Amino acid sequence: MEKPIEDHLPPYRVRPRFQVVTEDNFGQLEEKVSKALKEEDAPCTGRVNPGYITLYLPTAEQHYWSPQLSITMDEVEEGTLLRGLYGPRPAVWTMFVFFYALLGFSILVIGIIGMANLSLEKSGAILWLVPLLVIAFLSLYLVAFFGQKAGHDQMVTLHQFLEESTGLNIDREHQEEAERIAT
Repeated sequence: MEKPIEDHLPPYRVRPRFQVVTEDNFGQLEEKVSKALKEEDAPCTGRVNPGYITLYLPTAEQHYWSPQLSITMDEVEEGTLLRGLYGPRPAVWTMFVFFYALLGFSILVIGIIGMANLSLEKSGAILWLVPLLVIAFLSLYLVAFFGQKAGHDQMVTLHQFLEESTGLNIDREHQEEAERIAT
């Protein structure tokens, strides 16, 4: 009995990854994916560059939380090591990194100002902002988590397309073997 696709995908986490080793070389993998992308009923679109593949959904099906799959290929003794990374479009990822950095920097500055005021025996009331900023930080993380859940079905589509186009079985057992080879 074949495992459901959810058993093949990494568990929920920020920017899930996978690794798998195949006997195919770069050219064979690139050709398989290119051929599958050119099919009329292909569920994905993408770009195939030497040693690098990016898969995403057609523009009409994309929403703010739509993922993309970036795949890099490296030669190893056993064949080719594929490393996949599911993530949001670069603009979405950059926005979240910006807000995380802004909140972190704000917590640092407010903490320094508040502690300096306390050491000078002045009011440290500004330190009450720190828990609020931490709550904002955690809220941003939850928004990203629920956004990833909103894009999960599309991530499954990308994963199935990769498995079907390359003939690979990318499940957790194969990922453990690939991690052993990669190290």
